[in-house]
Amino acid sequence: MGRHRRERGIFRELLGWLLYILIIIGLTYVIITYVGQRTRVSGQSMETTLSDGDNLIVDKLTYHFKDPERFDIIVFPYKYEENTYYIKRIIGMPGETIQIIGGYVYINGQQLTSDIYGTEVMASAGIAAEPITLGADEYFVLGDNRNHSTDSREPNVGVLHREDLLGRAWVRIYPFDKIGVIQHE
Repeated sequence: MGRHRRERGIFRELLGWLLYILIIIGLTYVIITYVGQRTRVSGQSMETTLSDGDNLIVDKLTYHFKDPERFDIIVFPYKYEENTYYIKRIIGMPGETIQIIGGYVYINGQQLTSDIYGTEVMASAGIAAEPITLGADEYFVLGDNRNHSTDSREPNVGVLHREDLLGRAWVRIYPFDKIGVIQHE
């Protein structure tokens, strides 16, 4: 009788651990799929805000409850290369007309003077040399290091649709001396 009870106790213990592991795996899947994802910055297009090698957590949940805002730092998949993601800053919002004139961003004919993120005058306007009117769910993005960034000025990136946005950069987790929440404004 004692041996049977012990075997049942071991079986319950194993079943408990198995259930615990399945719950952890399920929660991990839900978090990675719907809440957050780790990504790594590759390149200098977001200098000085983000640096090559920075590791970030992307908030995939916020945009389910609120609209993206101007100057949010967003992550989106590069449509021509699988498992490649770009990190850029939203500059143009739905319904606006964007144009780059003399190296500066103009929105609806007015120079965007609140853009304190671009570190230098843009050498190339790319496709934004001509006015680009954004649709109801379209966004125009630029890297902070404007002259070293492949962004909405390039035809292979172009304007982004809301559905293209994976999420917004939320927390820098590496390097350790720069850990913290990423400021978007």
